[in-house]
Amino acid sequence: MVLTSHYVRYQYHLVDNSSGVGVVDKSVAILEAASEGPVSLGELVSLTGIPRPTAHRLAVALEFHDLLERDDDGRFRLGRRLLRWSGDIDPLLQAAQRAVNDLRDQTQVSAQVYRRQSDSRLCIAAAEPSAGLRDSVPVGAVLTMRAGSAAQVLTAWAEPDLIRKALRSAAFTAADLAATRDRGWAHSIAQREPGVASISAPIRDALGDVVAAISLSGPLDRLERPTRAHVAALLAAADRLGEDHA
Repeated sequence: MVLTSHYVRYQYHLVDNSSGVGVVDKSVAILEAASEGPVSLGELVSLTGIPRPTAHRLAVALEFHDLLERDDDGRFRLGRRLLRWSGDIDPLLQAAQRAVNDLRDQTQVSAQVYRRQSDSRLCIAAAEPSAGLRDSVPVGAVLTMRAGSAAQVLTAWAEPDLIRKALRSAAFTAADLAATRDRGWAHSIAQREPGVASISAPIRDALGDVVAAISLSGPLDRLERPTRAHVAALLAAADRLGEDHA
């Protein structure tokens, strides 16, 4: 994360846009800083200008109320309560969970919807089969943009500069992204996690822009060679979500 590029915006919340209730203004600044992607306590301090003891106290309090949570590296990110609240006003969030539930029932493998969040991807809906091997990705999980079919979809239609930057450290190649654009869906085999394969398709808004990716993921014996039925179900779900988001 480039701290200097966002510093002024967070300071605005604390100075020019002050409500007069300091603890609220500081909490909002911390939440907005975390909305850019997982941030360490030190990054929260640098981004907001809030003293470290105060930033830590507020971040822990926000975590207690599920407004923030921590990833495996202990960095702060937006919590699941905010995702639930967002679902009340965002048509895509409302429809996404229904879509992955239906997709799981059709295919009997795990299904997810991801949105890009800074240099990561955020799982906003997930469903798992009730039995058998599965790929467990909980709602609210933040995954890498360097690997996986969903990362390929969220990168393939991005701006050229962003694509070039992503390819410097990605497990996928420019040829993989070209194939994704040509066929309209992406496939990965053990890119993100050994033994797991996935396929993903873009969800587009009314202007045709890619706003999210819907995925099927599971053990290699299910998705290393995805069937036509898997691909057809995935693409149909992506189209329906695009219509809901239009």
